[in-house]
Amino acid sequence: MTKAEIVNEVAKSTGIEKIAVQSVVEAFMETVKGSIIRKEPVYLRGFGSFIIKHRAKKAARNITKRTTMTIPAHDIPAFKPAKVFVNAVKEEK
Repeated sequence: MTKAEIVNEVAKSTGIEKIAVQSVVEAFMETVKGSIIRKEPVYLRGFGSFIIKHRAKKAARNITKRTTMTIPAHDIPAFKPAKVFVNAVKEEK
């Protein structure tokens, strides 16, 4: 599902104009993105959490050149679904 499809679905189910829904969806995404950049997790009860995962420094190998390089420690954004969400997906067949 794309962002445009989400906007269409929300507009259809709520009766709110697509332009207003689109601005709300954009604002939501910017708020979540800004929060994650500031290293503040976002918790949405019943849906899931947008969190920051820390990756430790590690050694990697380039097999074709037979060299080893070091990948520095870094943070990545991640999504952890709520148990209710996971169970709903598991039950759907």
